[in-house]
Amino acid sequence: MNDVLERLRAEAGGSPEYEVLLAVGPDALADSLTSAGLPLWARELAAYRLGLAGDRRAFESLVLLLNHRDPPRCAAAAEALAALGDPRTARAAAALATNGLRTAYALQPVRLLTALRAPESVPALLTTLSRLLSPNDPYWRVALACVEGLGALGDPRARELLTRAQSHPRLAVAATTALRGLPPGRAAPFS
Repeated sequence: MNDVLERLRAEAGGSPEYEVLLAVGPDALADSLTSAGLPLWARELAAYRLGLAGDRRAFESLVLLLNHRDPPRCAAAAEALAALGDPRTARAAAALATNGLRTAYALQPVRLLTALRAPESVPALLTTLSRLLSPNDPYWRVALACVEGLGALGDPRARELLTRAQSHPRLAVAATTALRGLPPGRAAPFS
């Protein structure tokens, strides 16, 4: 939390609005999310604080931040969404993780799906990983997060894809580790 607040403090550049948003209550934070003209750092601070407090009024703003091009914003949004406990979170993270046009920004949604352990998690990770197993795919970090996530979730449906991932040099060690953690037996192939 302190890293996020320090990053936002730096982005605020000494703006008094930073201290105001740090001190106000949930209703004022929620109001700021819909206020015109607020800079991105201020919206993020309000959404982050609300999310950590479990206030679902932050949901839409946090999902937008989860899909942001700036990795620290995505990570902060994922942290707040995990704390939020909103039942819509897994569905939103799955939609972001599986969107082939946004694969460059899918790392945090993939990690969030793993942390949530929701019914949507394994299918979304399988879909995303299957798309990233082509040779020379530039999004190997997202693929690695999928492999690690599938290993952490321990679902036997991942066996076929994890076996395929073993042939990729950047994924081989993680895929082998993940396969060792799966329960014995065979799962139906993933299509």
